[in-house]
Amino acid sequence: MPPLLFFLLLLLPHRRLLTSAAAGGNWDLLHPNIGVSAMHMQLLHTDRVVIFDRTDFGASNISLPAGKCRRDPSDTALTVDCTAHSVEYDVASGTVRPLMVLTDTWCSSAAVLPDGTLVQTGGFNDGDRAARIYKPCSDGSCDWQEINLALAQRRWYATNHILPDGREIIVGGRRQFNYEFYPKKTAAEKVINLPFLAQTNDQKIENNLYPFVFLNVDGNLFIFANNRAILFDYVNAVVVKNYPAIPGGDPRNYPSSGSAVLLPLKNSSGAEVLVCGGAPKGSYVSANKGKFLEALDTCGRIRTQDQNPQWVMETMPGPRVMGDMVLLPNGDVLIINGAGSGTAGWELGRDPVLSPVIYRPDNPIGSRFEVQSSSSTPRLYHSTAILLRDGRVLVGGSNPHTYYNFTGVDFPTDLTLEAFSPSYLNSTYTSMRPKITSPVSQSKIGYKQQLGVGFTVSSGEVNGNSVIVTMVAPSFATHSFSMNQRLLVLGGGNLTKVGINSYQIRVVTPDSGQVAPPGYYFLFVVHQNIPSEGIWVQIN
Repeated sequence: MPPLLFFLLLLLPHRRLLTSAAAGGNWDLLHPNIGVSAMHMQLLHTDRVVIFDRTDFGASNISLPAGKCRRDPSDTALTVDCTAHSVEYDVASGTVRPLMVLTDTWCSSAAVLPDGTLVQTGGFNDGDRAARIYKPCSDGSCDWQEINLALAQRRWYATNHILPDGREIIVGGRRQFNYEFYPKKTAAEKVINLPFLAQTNDQKIENNLYPFVFLNVDGNLFIFANNRAILFDYVNAVVVKNYPAIPGGDPRNYPSSGSAVLLPLKNSSGAEVLVCGGAPKGSYVSANKGKFLEALDTCGRIRTQDQNPQWVMETMPGPRVMGDMVLLPNGDVLIINGAGSGTAGWELGRDPVLSPVIYRPDNPIGSRFEVQSSSSTPRLYHSTAILLRDGRVLVGGSNPHTYYNFTGVDFPTDLTLEAFSPSYLNSTYTSMRPKITSPVSQSKIGYKQQLGVGFTVSSGEVNGNSVIVTMVAPSFATHSFSMNQRLLVLGGGNLTKVGINSYQIRVVTPDSGQVAPPGYYFLFVVHQNIPSEGIWVQIN
């Protein structure tokens, strides 16, 4: 097929081409071929998703605009490449636009600044100290801008998080037992040592890569690497608290690749972290010898601020490595993608797990997991999943090969995008589903403020005890971890009926940037566990 014709076909809408339905949610094929493998994904406040993989896969399946080529003498695959390795997916139209990255983004990290700008850092080869800036637009004119040597150290498999002051902290990376900030306050600002990363580093298998990092409500960072965690004062470089090792002692970070979320934050409940799945110790070495060990089927949950914090262990419906965990608007957790055996790495995963699982954190222990309907598409190494504003979960990626490989392999490179619709989107709940009428999307809000949220429900009386308002920070997803993912429950119960089927609920916005770092969030009204479509709000 001529490149121009292929490119034009990619721009056509491809929404809901194939649908499968079951009681546990629906699967839709959104796009048959976006041109790149969705190794990294971030939704921006324009309702467009920036997606990219790596520059040294060789030629991708989508061309750059006419006359544009990347010329990189240090690239390990193509020194002149006229194909794109990043795209922008428009959620509303289902179209794809090629973007141009210059340096290698392989296994990089990112966060969105308070003004909505995506700042993506590090990678491989000539990209390991680069920062790439993407300022979102609605007219198709925006593209990546790159700053070479923006970082003090090379960052490959690092983790980024937005801080209360709006800067990014970049933690770790391969053979980097330290952290730094972006942007820097002064040119002389240096990296700061973090011995915990050296202590959790296995010299043979670095099971502390892509550490799980969460901003705790006291302003410190909860950092989990390998099988241990600390509460860390990053300003003074002091460990505030050491947590016990997760029971069993198995590693949970890359390449063992479990996943983790900060559970929904409520006014007085403190913070809890949930870590699920992964691969048992020795899996990486074993898989390289052709023996694929069964993945872990356990989750550990810990309260970060307890005086004597202990892990509470639970068992998932089945083993899972390389899964993604997505916070849903109603506070549930979706566990999706991954394999039942093996580990992360080239060709090292087996037994795709096709059925997602919902975890309900407020249910009694023993009744929190619910298996959902299956996809027909394996999503193994280099898969991703993110929440969309309408409550669906966008799912893409899976390329366990060193290059694009579509034939003659167990798990071909996948360039499709799917959406998983949780059961709260079923048509049977239409009459219960709220619709936000105020504030308008893209509104600005402050901290510690009274906020009136207007909404309608088409039928039946609404009880104040059945309504909550949630705020969700969209995440940067890669390698089984969603960076900056955060859900806040703003409260419920203070409800007034203002007209036929019309209501207003008054809530208080988060106290500070320690609870909700500045930036863009989804705002949802949730009625009887059924969320509205979200609106964008910017807190600052």
